[in-house]
Amino acid sequence: MTLKDAVEGEEYIIRHIDTDDEELEAFLFSLGCYAGEAITVIAHRKGGCTVSIKDGRYNIDSQLAEAIMI
Repeated sequence: MTLKDAVEGEEYIIRHIDTDDEELEAFLFSLGCYAGEAITVIAHRKGGCTVSIKDGRYNIDSQLAEAIMI
């Protein structure tokens, strides 16, 4: 299941990031978004979703949300 399919308000554990872009993966790692970390979808938006990772909230686009496997 991808982050795009997640239910708002429920906490999930990231299984892996499905991308071949090392720069994108490094960026997500700097946000605390990596395998084994908890993530919560705060709200789904038209162009993506708002997520909570550790103590931060981030807006991510639909393409990125589809790359995060939970």
